[in-house]
Amino acid sequence: MEEQEPLLLRDDRGGIAQLTLNRPRQYNALSQALLEELQQALDAIGDDNSIRAVVLAGSGPAFCAGHDLKEMRARPDREYYQALFQQCSRMMQTISRIPQPVIARVHGVATAAGCQLVAQCDLAVASTSARFATSGINVGLFCSTPGVAVSRNLGRKQALEMLLTGEFIDAQEAKAQGLVNRVVEPENLDAEVLRLAQTIAAKSCVAVATGKQMFYQQLEMGMEAAYLYAAEVMAGNMMAEDAAEGVDAFLEKRAPAWHGR
Repeated sequence: MEEQEPLLLRDDRGGIAQLTLNRPRQYNALSQALLEELQQALDAIGDDNSIRAVVLAGSGPAFCAGHDLKEMRARPDREYYQALFQQCSRMMQTISRIPQPVIARVHGVATAAGCQLVAQCDLAVASTSARFATSGINVGLFCSTPGVAVSRNLGRKQALEMLLTGEFIDAQEAKAQGLVNRVVEPENLDAEVLRLAQTIAAKSCVAVATGKQMFYQQLEMGMEAAYLYAAEVMAGNMMAEDAAEGVDAFLEKRAPAWHGR
């Protein structure tokens, strides 16, 4: 029955696309097929100017339990593992590369590559019932690829503690350490995610896309190079029609009418 159900659900409303991992019995483990579905959906969204923000969610009791270990053990081959982790890494990087901000909606556990998925998203809102761990170490597998995203969210010592112990942290601790932006009660999760997505969707898509790309590019630069790059980006942004409209609207004390250019 489950194999006949879609692995990934998509629901578009008001310029916001929600992608829902739909392997609830496997705690939304990232099988090769699900990774491919995610890649295709993110690529399509990246080319869709009508979508202003993306929500990534999970069905069933968990957000995402990481890679599908049963599928992985069925093919104990180095080339297969290399291809699998490269496929996953490509999908994760696509989250950062598409112009729309991606918000993780975390209602339950997010472990290993599931925790990586939260860390890779641009923003994250968690329920108080959510828990996070890079738990590969518990089965003899250091979470190397999750460590890339986690170490770019948390401080070094906090990230390495998660990676070396495999222990869970709760939602409030995840917020304190920088893994998630907001924590709310379970009954308020959807409303809070929607509020955040709508706030972003109401902005100029030109400014949002420009800013997202600039943010990630400058993180990899030294300060001087980052300022030079940021200045060029701002100069180009000021030439956009939306920037002219936004400034004029501010000076004229009215709401802007974005052009998307």
